[in-house]
Amino acid sequence: MKVLYFAWLRTKVGVPEEELAPPPAIADVAGLIEWLKLRSAGHAEALADLRVVRVAVNQDHVGLDHPVAPGDEVAFFPPVTGGGR
Repeated sequence: MKVLYFAWLRTKVGVPEEELAPPPAIADVAGLIEWLKLRSAGHAEALADLRVVRVAVNQDHVGLDHPVAPGDEVAFFPPVTGGGR
């Protein structure tokens, strides 16, 4: 699984991306987040307040109950505001 971090999440985690093999019991985004929080203090800090974190799986915005699988690309990023005119 490829996990990507953008903006301030990247700064807190300390890397832009990771290739990970979560345990088979990790079935959804929520479970992945809880597992990631155990990897380091930076991960825990970056994912502490999920109100300010958005998630995409395979480039589709998803909720915490969305399933994840070993070959997925999971991206974490802050909310993005539009620049409409």
